[in-house]
Amino acid sequence: MKILLVEDDEVLIAVLTKSLAEHHYIVDVVKDGEMGWIYGSTFDYDLILLDIVLPKLDGIHLCQRLRAEGYTTPILLLTVQNTSMAKVSGLDAGADDYVVKPFDLPELIARIRALLRRSNASSFPLLVWGDLLLNPSTCEVSYNGHPLTLTNKEYELLELLLRDSQHLLSADEILDRLWSSDEFPSEATVRSHIRRLRHKLVSVGAPSDFIATVHGRGYYLKAPDPLAQKDLPTPPLIAPPLLGSQDSSNHSTRQEMYLAFLNEQWINTKPRSLEQVKSIFQVVQKLKSGELDPQSQAQAYQIAHKLTGTLGTLGLTIAMQLASQLENLLKSQTLLKKNQLEILEALAISLESSIQSIDSICNAPVAAISDLSFSLLAQDVSQIVTKVMIVDDDIDCLRSLLKLLQPWGFKVTTLADPKDFWTVLQSVLPDVLVLDVNMPQMNGIEICQALRSNLDWRRLPVLFLSVMNDANTQNLAFSVGADDYLCKPVVGIDLVNRIHNRLQRIQAYL
Repeated sequence: MKILLVEDDEVLIAVLTKSLAEHHYIVDVVKDGEMGWIYGSTFDYDLILLDIVLPKLDGIHLCQRLRAEGYTTPILLLTVQNTSMAKVSGLDAGADDYVVKPFDLPELIARIRALLRRSNASSFPLLVWGDLLLNPSTCEVSYNGHPLTLTNKEYELLELLLRDSQHLLSADEILDRLWSSDEFPSEATVRSHIRRLRHKLVSVGAPSDFIATVHGRGYYLKAPDPLAQKDLPTPPLIAPPLLGSQDSSNHSTRQEMYLAFLNEQWINTKPRSLEQVKSIFQVVQKLKSGELDPQSQAQAYQIAHKLTGTLGTLGLTIAMQLASQLENLLKSQTLLKKNQLEILEALAISLESSIQSIDSICNAPVAAISDLSFSLLAQDVSQIVTKVMIVDDDIDCLRSLLKLLQPWGFKVTTLADPKDFWTVLQSVLPDVLVLDVNMPQMNGIEICQALRSNLDWRRLPVLFLSVMNDANTQNLAFSVGADDYLCKPVVGIDLVNRIHNRLQRIQAYL
């Protein structure tokens, strides 16, 4: 099976070609939409994997162009745009399926298999030819119950012969289907693979002419002898093997090898990612000086999009989500306004810091930050009226939190003296309350407990922010009605996301 991958992210290209090759797919790679059109309209592919944001011609327009010209090859879109509108646009353009980055590789392979099955009426979960049985889902091959150990290319050759069992396949057709466009094998290569494959089949009992030759024309599978087949029982279902100690060891080894592969990619990707963040800082400088133009913003959007895909592919979840937030801020149809500068700059600084802190994939932080509302980022800050009240007797902490939250559009009220709590609360009418635990006169636990007993305020979201990180204190806070608990020092984006998510969950229940 031959796949065209249209993608400009070097890391994703490396990961996908490696994974697809392991599942016996032949992959051609092009890095812009125009080349995708040239390859897709010139060569025969079983499936096209297509990114949406591409240089020269985007994936949506390439998909539309292929469909308008009558090409029916299955198309699976790859993108970081996880919105209903983006999905509808892709499917309306003619795509058959849609996968959001970062994706689970086994799920992607399963989606590919499903598309290939649907696109080929003769494609069955199990391919059977006489005593020969090939399971595309597990890549297992057996003849009369005897397993065959095949190389990748031998497996691909046998699968091709099985799927096109009604046709005579010439050497040129086999070369075109089983080798990528950047390889230049000869007909002798095909003959060599046919010879080795025959030898392995004969070794488990197949006739020597199981793969028949028409000299000068090509190869085909010889039809099974119906007399030899009449008493054969129905092939049993193939159950997946139990995961024993040896399988576990092999699985662990594969994971270690894959992690080593990702770390090799990160060595080259980290400096390039930091350079890309610098390009986004240039947009910040243009915005500061009032010189931002649509072309610069569009280029920065492309950079943020690439970063999102790259970091997500490597499993760097926190950095990926920061890049995704940058991407969604930059993709606005109108130019950014100066009052959005602090949001853009804060995201870029956080992203740069996150990338700098990652020395290897295995040591990278994996806890995900929830996505900041894209609508929040796209709006004019002046239009956002979420009111946050913070009660903490630490003046320096209040100043710090004020600086952290104001760029994100929150209207922040700080209170250092808890004895004035009820007066300020009635005056501000906050949407969210942030409390410290230990304060003089009235501590945060007591305040929260009083709120939950008050009919007017019992539903107010309460987040605790404290230096106390012991389980007993946190359990006590939740037992009196806290919605969330964070420990100092806190990253501004963490607090923003916790506030935003709490408000989202409340809105969902209204």
